[in-house]
Amino acid sequence: MRNEAAVLYGPHDVRLEERPVPVPGPREVLVEVRSVGVCGSDVHYYEHGRIGSFVVEQPLVLGHESMGVVVGLGSEVTKHHVGERVALEPGVPCGTCRECRAGRYNLCPYVKFFATPPVDGAFARYVTIHEDFAYALPDEISDDAGALVEPVSVGLWACRKARLRGGEHVLVTGAGPIGLLAMQAAFALGAARVTVTDVVDERLQFARKVGATATVNVRSTPLVEAGVEADVLIECSGSPTAVADGLRCLRPAGTAVLVGMGPGETVEIPVAYLQQHEIWLTGTFRYANTYPDAIELIRAGKIRPEEIITGHYPLAEAESAMQATRRDPSQVKVMVLPQLEA
Repeated sequence: MRNEAAVLYGPHDVRLEERPVPVPGPREVLVEVRSVGVCGSDVHYYEHGRIGSFVVEQPLVLGHESMGVVVGLGSEVTKHHVGERVALEPGVPCGTCRECRAGRYNLCPYVKFFATPPVDGAFARYVTIHEDFAYALPDEISDDAGALVEPVSVGLWACRKARLRGGEHVLVTGAGPIGLLAMQAAFALGAARVTVTDVVDERLQFARKVGATATVNVRSTPLVEAGVEADVLIECSGSPTAVADGLRCLRPAGTAVLVGMGPGETVEIPVAYLQQHEIWLTGTFRYANTYPDAIELIRAGKIRPEEIITGHYPLAEAESAMQATRRDPSQVKVMVLPQLEA
């Protein structure tokens, strides 16, 4: 076994190097990684070397949207067998803190999350993970779709936080991968209509192609002038303008879920509008207890993550993969295939 990895040393500095094959702990599985999605956070670390308080201070392997095949078992593993295809939930919480014990393990302050300094991620041929956070994939789900269970979970969690019941008009601001998968999750949970906004025409054309009811280019038509009146806002862009304008497009007693993370720690919120219209406003941080449902929704064809994939790269070209969406706005989601030879 050779464990090659694409390692970030600093902004715009990715090196392919060989590392030791990790040894699984007693309750861990060793996974041969087959497919990894490039996330916006990977690109941000590549461009800036940090996200907020998380700073790349030592060489870091990026990539957290992943799946693979189990090739080794720790001494106490009981849930998996060698040869099993698995989707990897990249955040392993402590399991004992207050938030974990309450079921909110996504808020665990001690979580070890792939590709979040100093924890290495999955742009590698092999990784290890606790058996509880590897989920068996049915044969109907492809490797790429299995890797994208992670961003599907982000969209599904946002829709759960929005308390979708069926029949709603959902406004999704931001037509990137998370916005598009949140749109599909909303439809899967019974939304009647989904309007998607962005500032890039190519992204909006893609949104219509994969199911959006309507789209608005807010660069040319401000959202507050577009006549949109929604029951739910799922904000996926991180844009302060999208937050404020999206809130103003909600019907009385509507719900707003903030998913996208912007460049600053604060944004202006139209508080008077929220009060006068009794708007519910919440944020999300990753997801919890979503993987089994996300896998089933993909298996049933209700969420189709492969539709947003626009490119594949071998591990040796991981740096090019992280540059793809910046070079070409028509690129939506690109995948790194660690076992693919360059």
